[in-house]
Amino acid sequence: MKKLRELKSWVTSFNEVNAAVEDLIVAEEFLKEEMLTENEVEESFQHALKLIEDLELKNMLRREEDKLGAVIKIVAGAGGTEAQDWANMLYRMYMRWCENQGYKCEVTNYQEGDEAGIKTVTMQIEGDMAYGYLKSENGVHRLVRVSPFNAQGKRMTSFTSVFVVPLVDDTIEIEINPANLTWDTFRSSGAGGQNVNKVETGVRLHYKYKDETTGKMEEIVIENTESRSQFGNKDNALRLLKSQLYEIELEKRRAETAKIESGKKKIEWGSQIRSYVFDDRRVKDHRTNYQTSNVQGVMDGDIDDFIKAYLMEFGEE
Repeated sequence: MKKLRELKSWVTSFNEVNAAVEDLIVAEEFLKEEMLTENEVEESFQHALKLIEDLELKNMLRREEDKLGAVIKIVAGAGGTEAQDWANMLYRMYMRWCENQGYKCEVTNYQEGDEAGIKTVTMQIEGDMAYGYLKSENGVHRLVRVSPFNAQGKRMTSFTSVFVVPLVDDTIEIEINPANLTWDTFRSSGAGGQNVNKVETGVRLHYKYKDETTGKMEEIVIENTESRSQFGNKDNALRLLKSQLYEIELEKRRAETAKIESGKKKIEWGSQIRSYVFDDRRVKDHRTNYQTSNVQGVMDGDIDDFIKAYLMEFGEE
């Protein structure tokens, strides 16, 4: 049924494009006979163009993992309260984007900042092609503004890291060695009722594995406090672990095909992918050079043009 829905989506999209192009041809004929105005033909053209561009964008999402949901982890960089406030602003931006897309978004881990903002947050996003779109957000986001937390009113620069990995579903098989798995439990904090603070419902998963590239033992640590049930949190932590192990496997595959994709830029930890300069009213992506002056719109979740620019430049192998 899932495969059927996917194929039906492609056929439906093609039929919509085909119909829009035929309508445009008819509109041009009507214009010659003065049965339609130039404005009406222009509207028909823009409608057809948008449908074609949307389908072309979807065609850039060809990888196996693109169709999956996504896990976003936002971590405030050095800079104290200012960086933690910036992390919170990015968290709100992605929440608003998910709402606009109609995606289901759950917060699985949330750590408040010392004075304001957040230290880190993990969001679990479910929806068709969520990872395919959001993989463009993976990297370091830079904020430049006059900080409200600076008494001298100085312009400050803050960095926040955004990590995006695919959210595995039942169709992806990932093996986990139980011998390498350990658990800690703790009392959850924050909203959620009296039970949250009295019972050790929060879980912390530790998973050790051998990195085949370096030969060293590595460790993955995942915290989950979403559910009021310890069992529920354990189940979701395991799902998030599978997502990270899946991403590691994908990285191995990408390394093997590096020669084929030598012209494609890589997003590595520590790279600065985008700058948000509030005073100059400018948001610029350094990979595609796409920029906009609509800073408020971007912070309200309007990041589709950044995603589109990235996929159109780097999405096709």
